[in-house]
Amino acid sequence: MAAPLHGTRTIKQAISFITLGVRDLARSRAFYAALGWRESSGSQPAVAFFQAGSVAFALFARESLAEDANVPSSGSGFAGFTLAHNVASEEAVVATLREAVAAGGRLVREGEKAPWGGFRGYFADPDGFLWEVCFNPFFPLDEDGFVRLPA
Repeated sequence: MAAPLHGTRTIKQAISFITLGVRDLARSRAFYAALGWRESSGSQPAVAFFQAGSVAFALFARESLAEDANVPSSGSGFAGFTLAHNVASEEAVVATLREAVAAGGRLVREGEKAPWGGFRGYFADPDGFLWEVCFNPFFPLDEDGFVRLPA
């Protein structure tokens, strides 16, 4: 079992992002807009971000999200969404992935640079639910360690 950084646990009881892999991103954007949800200014053409209380909620094309996690987009390998745990550094991504595997998770994707400029890796919990562990320099953590999307 790998030791946590600095003698403390790197995994805290928090969900940073819930990302849904959707079949039609434009349709899903329109649906959430119709519900009165306002997109964050951090949204991009390929991904929609919404502040949902202390959790960030995202819509991402299903095929693209599966590709990012390095799993098939259909069948039992991908449920259509990932949970994310954002951390403060690239080193914390690697340490968190190690802790998850030591706790009984399965490493799905090693921590590595992401095409959009961050650093991420994936593990699956014992039931196969995918967790992205991510350092995102564009969405820094607040003083409590939570993601706060731009208004």
